[in-house]
Amino acid sequence: MVLSAAGLPEWLAPVVRVAETVRPVQLSRFLPPEDGAGRPSAVLVLFGEGARGPELLLMERATSLRSHAGQPSFPGGALDPEDGDPRGEGPLRAALREAEEETGLDPKGVQLFGALPRLYIPVSGFVVTPVLGWWHTPTPVDVVDPAETARVFTVPVADLTNPDNRATTVHPSGHRGPAFLVESALVWGFTAGIIDRLLHYAGWELPWDRDKQVPLDWRS
Repeated sequence: MVLSAAGLPEWLAPVVRVAETVRPVQLSRFLPPEDGAGRPSAVLVLFGEGARGPELLLMERATSLRSHAGQPSFPGGALDPEDGDPRGEGPLRAALREAEEETGLDPKGVQLFGALPRLYIPVSGFVVTPVLGWWHTPTPVDVVDPAETARVFTVPVADLTNPDNRATTVHPSGHRGPAFLVESALVWGFTAGIIDRLLHYAGWELPWDRDKQVPLDWRS
């Protein structure tokens, strides 16, 4: 399994450049523990092209899950042994496998073109590789297992860059982070952080009101 940027639409060129140049500290202050702790995981950051132009595939996690319940997220999850080397092609295989298991998409319609540096989610102990994909041949997607996923949806990049849809979340712990109010969902946490940094470094970000705050429920 190889990464290839050949034949991508021109509008994805800035994202390819981000994948090639961005450093871990530019994406998050939460980096993998130096002692190697943490569970290797991967998410699929899948770009497609819909009726309103470029879009991203997201899902909403079931409220019954043990970690990150009810949160919008990229498809993804922990690596399985059969995925292979966590430092090699394992995250690529895991991202596609999890996306297929969670949304029903056909991996044959996806071209993987990059991967961002591994990041850490302290609350769940996951060491996550965000894998970038181009959905060149879209297939129908929907909830596969209601016990894992509440819904599957796409979000136009135009909505993500719209300043009216942007805000800052304030967690009860005091942590502040970017958020997006799109498709009747509040996208926050790790997923919003990745989207925020991609928009920024790809040059797609528009000025927005960082003083606009959205409180998070204490159970989040």
